[in-house]
Amino acid sequence: MRPFDYRRAADPAEAFAIAGREQARYLGGGTNLVDLMRQNIEAPAALIDVSRLPGTIEDTPNGGLMIGAAVRNSTLAAHPSVRARYPMLSRAILAGASAQIRNMATVGGNILQRTRCAYFYDTTGARCNKRAPGSGCDAIDGFNRYHAILGASEHCIATHPSDMCVALAALDATIHLSGPAGTRSVKLADFHQLPGAHPEVETVLQPGELITAVEIAASPAAAHSEYRKVRDRSSYAFALVSVAAGVTVAGGRIEDVRIALGGVAPKPWRAAKAEEILRGQAPEQARFLAAADAELTTARPFDRNAFKVELARRTIAAVLGGLTGVQA
Repeated sequence: MRPFDYRRAADPAEAFAIAGREQARYLGGGTNLVDLMRQNIEAPAALIDVSRLPGTIEDTPNGGLMIGAAVRNSTLAAHPSVRARYPMLSRAILAGASAQIRNMATVGGNILQRTRCAYFYDTTGARCNKRAPGSGCDAIDGFNRYHAILGASEHCIATHPSDMCVALAALDATIHLSGPAGTRSVKLADFHQLPGAHPEVETVLQPGELITAVEIAASPAAAHSEYRKVRDRSSYAFALVSVAAGVTVAGGRIEDVRIALGGVAPKPWRAAKAEEILRGQAPEQARFLAAADAELTTARPFDRNAFKVELARRTIAAVLGGLTGVQA
């Protein structure tokens, strides 16, 4: 790890001022960034500690929640309003990492965590366009069991590691940002970028910008929701496939449905095609499978992760079946 300066910001304005003077990175819980610094993947000249900025969970006038970026993951998962009104979010957070990491990690940091692709972390000779643009992608012809089947490119097939963000994508969450140029809001579905020719550009964050809050709106589908994570072992493992879904049924028809996938793409993947097929239809296993097939029609698997297509298909159908009481 290279030497760096440490600053603690008393408020966002001070954080922006420091960031403007130095080659700095914002530090939340540090559960990902510090690891990247130890591996010499990230080498900021300074860290600006924003973990002590106000972090609250408050009701919004429209019945939703405003979640401060400094809120710890464990606090968010245990909050009574989250457990009652957004169970998919609580379950997604609890499915991620270990209790110790959840106690340290912040909401803002979780959103900004970088891929766990082994080639990204291998600085001893592996080619990785995300870490060293233009060097190549060894995952494409290498061990790609954990890699993307949707949204990847010839330059990068790494997946986004967050469980929490999959639930936030299904919940239509909005990310609130502040920076030297002012404030703005971005839908979480638009916040993370697909790799294209520039996998090193992972989000729409501008220099010096800071995530200040995440907002989720009220939704009957969110209150009747589930998160299912399929992984190689039962704890402390990243998803092969995960599904966050919420459904409401009225008059024997699906009134609203929200679906997002994890472990299959370089960003949390909102399953818009599947949702469109299901809305207004009777809940049936055959229809769930058809909707999953439509979502996965553009899947491009590799030699070691082709199983993810069928795994995602069956997991989508199983989660929707469980939420609607329709058994296979």
